[in-house]
Amino acid sequence: MTTATPAPPAPASRHAARRAVLRLLRSAGGAVLSVAVICGVWQLLVKGLHMDPFLTRGPLDVWRYLTNPANGAEHALLWQASKTTALDALIGLVGGTLAALVTALAFALWRGVEQTLLPIAMALRAVPLVAMTPLIALIFGRGLLAVTVIAGIVTFFPVLVNVSLALRAVPPASLDLMRAYGASPYATLLRVQFPGALPALFAAMRVAAPLALVGALLAEWLATGKGLGYLMLAAVTTFELDRLWTGVTIVTVASILLYTLISVMEQLTLSRYAPDQARQSL
Repeated sequence: MTTATPAPPAPASRHAARRAVLRLLRSAGGAVLSVAVICGVWQLLVKGLHMDPFLTRGPLDVWRYLTNPANGAEHALLWQASKTTALDALIGLVGGTLAALVTALAFALWRGVEQTLLPIAMALRAVPLVAMTPLIALIFGRGLLAVTVIAGIVTFFPVLVNVSLALRAVPPASLDLMRAYGASPYATLLRVQFPGALPALFAAMRVAAPLALVGALLAEWLATGKGLGYLMLAAVTTFELDRLWTGVTIVTVASILLYTLISVMEQLTLSRYAPDQARQSL
C-alpha cells in the first residue's frame, strides 16, 4: 500500500520575495506621499502668504517650467548638472560611510584607538565645513577628489557615532556566550556585534544621505564650479529664478529618493543577516 504524501509547503524564498515586494511598495508609497505633502505645504505657503511672484515659485510653476518644450536647453543643462551632483554626493556618501565603518570597527576592537582618535574627530567636526572647504580645495584640488572629501566628511561623523554606540550596546550575555565557546574578538565582532549594529548603520546612512547632498552642493559652490550647486549660485546672481527653484526642487526630491532607497536596502539586508530586527522595523 502506498500513502499519499502531503504537498510540500511553499518555499521560504517565495515568502521572502513577497515581503520584499511589499516593503518596496510601502517605501515607494511613503516617498510619493512625502513629495505630495511637501508640494502641498509649499503651494499653500506661496499662495497663503501672498509672496512676491517675482522672487518665489510654487510647485506648479516648477512643473510648468520642466514640462515646457520651449525650455529644452534649460532641461539639458539641469540634467547634466543633476548627474554631476548625484555622482558627487553618491561617492561622498559611500566613501564617508566606508571610512566611518572601518573606524568604528577599529574602535570596537582596540579601545586605545578610540580614546586617541575620537576626541580629535569630534574637534574636527566642530569646525564649520564652510571654513574648511577652501583649505580642502587647496590641498586636494578643485576636482572630484575635493568634492568626495567634503561630502564624505559630513557623512563620516553621524555614521561613526551611531555605529560605535551600537557596537558597544550588544547584550553582555551574547558576548559571554561567544567567550564561553572560545571565539576570538574578531569572530565576536563579525558574528554578534556587527549584525546587531546594522539597524544603527542604516539609520545613520538615512541621516547622512541628505547631508552628503549638502556637502556636494557646498563643494560645487566653493570649489569645483560644476553641478547643481554652482548652477544655483549662478542663477541667484543672474536672477534666473525658474532655474534656481527647479534646482532646489531637484535636490529635495533626490534627498527623499535617497532616503527611500536606503530604507529598502536596510530591509533587504536585515532580512538576510538579522531577520529578527527586520521584523521589528516593519
